[in-house]
Amino acid sequence: MKTEACPVTEVLDRVAGKWSLGILTAAAHGPVRFTELERAIHGISRRMLTLNLSRLERDGLLTRTVHPTVPPKVEYDLTAMARELHTSLIGLVGWAERRRSSVTEARAAHDAAAERSPEAG
Repeated sequence: MKTEACPVTEVLDRVAGKWSLGILTAAAHGPVRFTELERAIHGISRRMLTLNLSRLERDGLLTRTVHPTVPPKVEYDLTAMARELHTSLIGLVGWAERRRSSVTEARAAHDAAAERSPEAG
């Protein structure tokens, strides 16, 4: 059976998702445990964290290591592919930080123009 490659939009949707970005950023500084991720990502539920960790592991972006201790110690780490992605994300985040006030100003100007001319919208 031939496996077709994922479309680019599917890959981008996965890695640019709200929770994926937080997980990839939180795991970028080395192996991290589930509870550390849970604390680092504001607003994520345990279920959503579990689902996203599984998806990112399936996509080859995270490795999951279970240490044979009692209780078991589980750590997540970025793969080489995810580290490459993280480098790109740093650039994107930097751009967003530099341009957020410009975006805010553009929104305000657009909204003000729309209020003056509602039929032009």
